[in-house]
Amino acid sequence: MRPRLAVNVDHIATIRQARGGSEPDPVAVALLAEVAGAAGIIVHLREDRRHIQDRDLRLLREVVKTRLNLEMAATEEMVKVALGVVPDVATLVPERREELTTEGGLDVAGQEERVTRAVRVLTDEGITVSLFIDPLAEQVKAAKRTGVPFVEIHTGQYAEAKTESEQQATLLKIMGAARLGRDLGLRIAAGHGLNYHNVRAVAAIPEVEELNIGHSIVARAALVGIDRAVREMLDLIRGATQS
Repeated sequence: MRPRLAVNVDHIATIRQARGGSEPDPVAVALLAEVAGAAGIIVHLREDRRHIQDRDLRLLREVVKTRLNLEMAATEEMVKVALGVVPDVATLVPERREELTTEGGLDVAGQEERVTRAVRVLTDEGITVSLFIDPLAEQVKAAKRTGVPFVEIHTGQYAEAKTESEQQATLLKIMGAARLGRDLGLRIAAGHGLNYHNVRAVAAIPEVEELNIGHSIVARAALVGIDRAVREMLDLIRGATQS
């Protein structure tokens, strides 16, 4: 069974915010992505509100018919937002104001007590919690100890690899982390930097049940439209073969 595809619409909001207007609307694009076959919609409500706004999140909660995944920092402010909206999934991610995009996984092992506290509060309100982590054994094990059912493995290093040997080495790390996570009883997603050229190998990892992809689909949609961009990505995922 191939992984399902969840589409991140953050960068639709980035385009909108560049002019400070009302279009393009990430809510409308999310609906079109679902029609095209996306099994989930992802947004990252950043503390600086650089792209997705609170209004977007509230509307998405009302209209998304698949699964709404809120990426968020493990802060009191963002936990309060999540409790007010109650997304289907809350994915805890690291966040630095000066970064262009998320630069790495959450250091669960280094802040296990704080992460566990946020996980417990969200879980008690019926929200499924996932942790966005680097493909490292210590992070997978720490994630398990927090009580989450899901982890999303950060694929950025794989996506940014400059040589085939580097790409293969990072892919092996992802595969190992996915296997360890499944052995520990965790469910596995993967994402960050995946595109139409590199997605197949990650989609072929047996333990990975969801791929979370945003920027490359939005960039493709600028040329061919969101419906075709989503369908083309789904075709690649379905065509992936295990090595």
